[in-house]
Amino acid sequence: MVSFYELGKCLWHYSKDKRGEKIYSELKTKNMLEKFGFDFKHFKGDLFGGITAGIVALPLALAFGVSSGLGPSAGLYGAIFISFFAALFGGTNTQISGPTAPMTAVSMVVIAGIVAAFDGEVSKALPAILIVFLLAGLIQIGLGLIGLGKYIKYIPYPVVSGFMTAIGVIIILTQILPSVGYYPKEDLEYVNQFKPQAEEIILDNILKEEAGEGILVLEDFKETIRRAADISNEQIKAEAQTLAGSEASGVLGALKVMPKAFRSINWLELILALGTIIIIFGFKRITTAIPSTLVALVVMSGIAVGFGLNYRPIEEIPTGFPVPQFQIFTNISFGNVAPYIFTAITLALLGAIDSLLTSVVADNMTKTKHKPNKELIGQGIGNSVAAIFGGIPGAGATIRTVVNINAGGRTKLSGMIAGFLLLIIMLAFAPIASKIPAAVLAGILITVGIGVMDYKGLKAIPFMPKPEVAIMLIVLVLSSVWNLVYAVGIGLVIASLMFMKKIGDLTAERSNVKSLKEEKAWSDEIDFPKNLKEEVFIKHIKGPLFFGYTSDFQQLARQIPSTASTVIIRMGRMPYMDQSGLYAMEDVLVDLRGAGRNVLLVGINNQPKYMMERIDIIPDLIPEEHLFQNFNNCLKWIMENVRDEH
Repeated sequence: MVSFYELGKCLWHYSKDKRGEKIYSELKTKNMLEKFGFDFKHFKGDLFGGITAGIVALPLALAFGVSSGLGPSAGLYGAIFISFFAALFGGTNTQISGPTAPMTAVSMVVIAGIVAAFDGEVSKALPAILIVFLLAGLIQIGLGLIGLGKYIKYIPYPVVSGFMTAIGVIIILTQILPSVGYYPKEDLEYVNQFKPQAEEIILDNILKEEAGEGILVLEDFKETIRRAADISNEQIKAEAQTLAGSEASGVLGALKVMPKAFRSINWLELILALGTIIIIFGFKRITTAIPSTLVALVVMSGIAVGFGLNYRPIEEIPTGFPVPQFQIFTNISFGNVAPYIFTAITLALLGAIDSLLTSVVADNMTKTKHKPNKELIGQGIGNSVAAIFGGIPGAGATIRTVVNINAGGRTKLSGMIAGFLLLIIMLAFAPIASKIPAAVLAGILITVGIGVMDYKGLKAIPFMPKPEVAIMLIVLVLSSVWNLVYAVGIGLVIASLMFMKKIGDLTAERSNVKSLKEEKAWSDEIDFPKNLKEEVFIKHIKGPLFFGYTSDFQQLARQIPSTASTVIIRMGRMPYMDQSGLYAMEDVLVDLRGAGRNVLLVGINNQPKYMMERIDIIPDLIPEEHLFQNFNNCLKWIMENVRDEH
């Protein structure tokens, strides 16, 4: 069937007039757009889908930005650029991308760690933070280019379940403090506890600086004394506030200061947060056509502003077009970033998992098929661009994607429109958005935390295998109270070890070492001479010979009856042998040869044979004449060379 593009090309070729050229040009443009995933037949649906998804994304972007520690503008920048560029270059036509709860939770840990390393000053730490986010985006691009997108699905579900539930726990517990209007850095009684430690840190920094500059000498402490005397109360207070904020961060920190928070509840802030939560959950029962999160944001913010309430607003959102943060390339050294490379990898993998799971949801709703590697490239480009402009990283957002599809979105244009809409809102309404109460965003985040928890996995705990339950709980606890990044790594290692043990056990179960009398003979062994069953021992290997099974296989030499002078190892059902299995095989063969027994290999496949030839097992331990393609040929050799001795 000839395409319209080819038809236009022919018209131009044969007519050679301006009309033919115009038709060809238009159809060529249409063909290029279709290759990029655009189809303007769905423009109306994409427009409504993009607008709706953008509106839904607005309150979440602001909330995630505040939660991350970089402010609401960072959330908006992330939503704008990730949504636009992930849609443009991605492999899922209907996906809406932006900051998500899992990515924000990990980003929050990253930001807190780097800020602490830079004396608690976000402005100083910002280049290092953004370079880590940029690295995560570039790693995602790399994952897509080398084709790892299709392997993301193999991450064990217990690890994902424990991690997602931990994300919910972290968000809920850390947002209780702003929901009740408690900010540790502003609690003078709490901050004063850290003043002695703050003074010590400041003095220690002075000594380190002077030692590095060569000023500090034993004979003359005048400069040191002078600088120590010049330490102001404001400096001590600022350092104490940094220490107080660090001590109260995370789940454990929030739990430590929770009693203080409840003793000094700001009832106005609490009412605003509770009102937000009630509207979000209550409005969904009325209708899902209008995003309940947006309704809660507008209603509660309108009440706070309209009645002139003395509430705490969010940080001011900058006006004007986002400016690239070029200092990330000029004001940062590799030494400052090196400790966070593993974190960047974790962010990249988490974003990949989050995005591809959302892609599967989109496929199910639209009856389409996404391109996983292309999707990773698109997400990586989006996160990289967002980092350059000071935005937090993100991924494919399931709720926003579902909203987009239900509103009519069918092509990449919908995601680009969503990002463009957020940019317009920021440019036009930044001063208004800056008046949103912080407690309202805290309430929104609490509902996000409640929604992101894996209730399906939690309900299944009584019915799950104990090892999988253990993995989920380990990841859940470690993620909540220690470190998200390390928890996932530990969970993956434990899950891998348990999987290997399970496979080893199954292989051993299917491949027990038994004598011919005990082990069920294969169909071609039924006619084996009865008078030779004492002289010949047959071993069946079913499944791969790998490191999980080597210890059991090595028991073979010790379990062979003393009457057997010949051992047949049937390898036709052994498709694969790794290096551990290879050396286990070598050890067994050496023991058998040392005991004066002949070893015959039947049906050996190409890969195991190649491995055995590499280290000269064949022909040094097993000569070529002891290799048989089938059991019948082996049986002929037995009949000719083995005598009945018993």
